[in-house]
Amino acid sequence: MGDSSPNRPNYLKFLDRHDPAGRIAAMLRLLDGCRVCPRNCGVNRLKDERGFCRTGRLALVASHCVHHGEEPAISGSRGSGTIFFGNCNLRCLFCQNRQISQGNDTGEEQGPWQIADMMLELQRKGAHNINFVSPTHVAPQMAEAIVVAAGRGLRIPIVYNSNGYESVEMLRLLRGFVDIYMPDMKYGDDESAELCSFAPGYVHSAQAALVEMRRAVGHLRLDGMGVARNGLLVRHLVLPNDMAGSRDVLRFIRRVIGRETSISLMSQYFPSHKAAGHQLLGRPVRAGEYAGVLDEMDRLGLDGWIQELQSSAYYRPDFEGDHPFEG
Repeated sequence: MGDSSPNRPNYLKFLDRHDPAGRIAAMLRLLDGCRVCPRNCGVNRLKDERGFCRTGRLALVASHCVHHGEEPAISGSRGSGTIFFGNCNLRCLFCQNRQISQGNDTGEEQGPWQIADMMLELQRKGAHNINFVSPTHVAPQMAEAIVVAAGRGLRIPIVYNSNGYESVEMLRLLRGFVDIYMPDMKYGDDESAELCSFAPGYVHSAQAALVEMRRAVGHLRLDGMGVARNGLLVRHLVLPNDMAGSRDVLRFIRRVIGRETSISLMSQYFPSHKAAGHQLLGRPVRAGEYAGVLDEMDRLGLDGWIQELQSSAYYRPDFEGDHPFEG
C-alpha cells in the first residue's frame, strides 16, 4: 500500500500480507443461508431474501458524517467518521436510532464502491477514523468496502461500533479488517435481553464476542494525542430498574476480559421509541442507580469513561437531516 510506517492501521498491514479475496468469499457465503449473526435466519441474502434484519445483498446506508459526540478516544479533536447502517439485528424497545434501525428502509442501498467513496470523503474531512455504526448484519459488505477504500488511499483506523449480538464465526473472518472494536455489552441476563431487545441468548453471544474481539485486537491503545489506534472499548448503558444487569456485566468484564479493559459507562438512557410509558423502562435513570453502578466499577478496579446524568439531553439524534447530531 506504499507506506511502511509502524503506525499504519491493522487492516493495511493485513492487506499487505494477505490476499483478502478468500476471506471475503467466506464472509459472503455466510449470507447464503444467513448466519452472519446469532439469529441464523437461514435466508439467502445473496438472492436478496430478507430475514430478521430486513437487509438483502447490499447494505443500507442511512447517514454518514463527522461526529464529535463519541468517547474522547474515538472523536478526538477532529471527530469520528461515522457511517450509519440502516436496519439492525435487534429490536430494542428504547432504541435512540429507531428512525433507521427498525426496518423503516431509511437510506439507500449501497455497494462497496459507494461506501468506499463515503469513507474517503470522511478521511478528506479530517476524521480520525472510520466508525461503522450497527455493522453486525452487514459485516461482509463492510469488509468488501474496506478493501476497496484501502486500495484507493484510505489510511485511518476502522472502528466496529456494534450492539454486541455477534457471531464468533463472523468475527474470526473479520480478523485483520478492524482496528478498534467498540461493542455494547447490553445485558447481564437473558430475560432482560429478550424482553427489551428480542435477543435470545444475548448474554452468551455477547460474552463470546468480547472474548474474540479482545483476542483479535487486544486492549485499547492510544496515540500521543489520546486518540485510539487499536484495541477494545466496551460500552454499557445503565437502564432504569437495573434492567441491564449492570453489575453482572462489569463482573464478567473484570473476570474474563480483564481489568485493563476500557469501559464507557453511559447514563444517557431516555425512554425513546416503545419505552415511553413502559412500566420498567418508561423513565430516565436515577442518580442513585447510576452511582451504584459507578461504585461497582470502582470496586472492581475498572477504568474508562463516564457521563453526567444529564447527558441524555444531548444524545437524541434526528436522522431526517444530513447531520443527525446537530440541531
